[in-house]
Amino acid sequence: MACDLTGGRLRPCKDAVGGIKKLHFVDFGDLGTLTYGSSDEITDMTGTFDYHTYDVKGNSSLETNITSSMENGTTFFEQVLSVTLFKLTKEDNKELKLMAYGRPHVVVQTFDDKFLLVGADNGSDVTGGTAVTGTAMGDLNGYTLTLTANEIRMPSFVDGGTDADPFAGMTSATATESTQRDPS
Repeated sequence: MACDLTGGRLRPCKDAVGGIKKLHFVDFGDLGTLTYGSSDEITDMTGTFDYHTYDVKGNSSLETNITSSMENGTTFFEQVLSVTLFKLTKEDNKELKLMAYGRPHVVVQTFDDKFLLVGADNGSDVTGGTAVTGTAMGDLNGYTLTLTANEIRMPSFVDGGTDADPFAGMTSATATESTQRDPS
């Protein structure tokens, strides 16, 4: 049967750290055909695309909720990306509006330099957020966003990504990083 377990898991070393370092946004559908390895990791993609990098340096997280229905015989994975971006700018207002109108794919780069694709098949939707000035001097002046993707698998690891090039392992893809703005 296809849903039989294939292995166990030992208790791992305590060398993992939490948090997100960067987010890499790609317009929906531009990744091309995705190739999956035996562990559901993405080993290649065929698209030609620009990606847009956002440095987040913590204060952001990815959570996957598993929803399984015994009555209906269905299972899906709700991928929820919570993002905090510091400092309000007119340029970010425009870009975040476009992000809310679309449904981008998002490659999440963790502080462990692992790369996970959110919204592989269906893209991710901005389902909430705020633009806030704060009240006190030490309050957040910036944006919070929630992006949600419903997929048939958990966020897949992207093979071969590096800090300099999150798509380095995707030999059939042509990925170009857009210019990053300094919100100073």
